[in-house]
Amino acid sequence: MSVQSIIQHLNKLIELHDSLLHVSKQKTEVLKEGNTDVLQKLLIKEQKHVQAINQIEQKRIDAVTSWATEQKLEPTAVTVSTIIEDYTTGADQQQLKEVTLQLAEQLVELRRQEDLNKQLTQQSLQFVQLSLDMMQPSIKNMNYGNTKHQSKPSAPRRSAFDSKA
Repeated sequence: MSVQSIIQHLNKLIELHDSLLHVSKQKTEVLKEGNTDVLQKLLIKEQKHVQAINQIEQKRIDAVTSWATEQKLEPTAVTVSTIIEDYTTGADQQQLKEVTLQLAEQLVELRRQEDLNKQLTQQSLQFVQLSLDMMQPSIKNMNYGNTKHQSKPSAPRRSAFDSKA
């Protein structure tokens, strides 16, 4: 087995992450619009992408493990980075580097987009909380009568039971 199966899985991960990034950008626009119905559909679509990515990632891990076993190496000690650095040369090494770098860049872009979505969601929640707070009457406003014209007693009131025993 060559590293080509690993490269194929990495390419598939790039495709799926690219699609997920597209969904994330759509989610940003929907959050700006405040359309919760479309947002809910996008979240379901996003969840399907994440499941597909997890499946392909598991296949990539299995491919790395079987490659390491075939090379008589300890599977738990071998990663794509160690394959690039220590075990490949020439075209395979270059192709593996390019695919790995492309996937890493895509993950950084996806992280940035999701951070933006998180901020937009938090701002929306803050707006909703502020709106709810403005709609609910405060305790001070629930008293009856005008408190400005009430006379205040000059001396503290004492009960018949105020005594030190």
